[in-house]
Amino acid sequence: MRKSTMLLALMIPLAMPLAACGGDKEGTTVTFNATDSDGNVTAGMDGNSGEVSINAPGFSGKFSLPKMKLGAGDFSLNGVKLYPGSTITTMNIAANEGKDGEDDSGKVRVVFDSPATPEKVLEYFADKLGKADFKLTAAGKGLKGTDDENKPFTLEVAPAADGHSTGVITVGG
Repeated sequence: MRKSTMLLALMIPLAMPLAACGGDKEGTTVTFNATDSDGNVTAGMDGNSGEVSINAPGFSGKFSLPKMKLGAGDFSLNGVKLYPGSTITTMNIAANEGKDGEDDSGKVRVVFDSPATPEKVLEYFADKLGKADFKLTAAGKGLKGTDDENKPFTLEVAPAADGHSTGVITVGG
């Protein structure tokens, strides 16, 4: 079984327990794209409807699960969780098989809502990620640099309604 199909096979059972957390609230939208020598695999869960779709060589389908909502404790970067009380609105995962012995490459993009001002969120991440061996510099409305594996990292934070902020974390490239 190829790597991307194996990752997809692992992703669905892992998502099932999380789906029970949903209820009537808006959920987290998750997408997964992987490319390897056997082709492209895509999967996703719509945070608004709970619909899961899968498209892989030899298989495609759609089914519904209860909506899931990922929060601050469901995601971490080298042990650093999102700002307390944050919720993830969107998570995009892209994985690509390396060629000729190269390491596999990928990119993770997480969009989140935090119950704090952009300044507080940036201060939190600068402190915590710095202690987790990220090399960071201020960049516009956020931070940029590399993680402990020297992969690119960016964080952008903007004001949102009711004193909240919206953040976008991108790791990899």
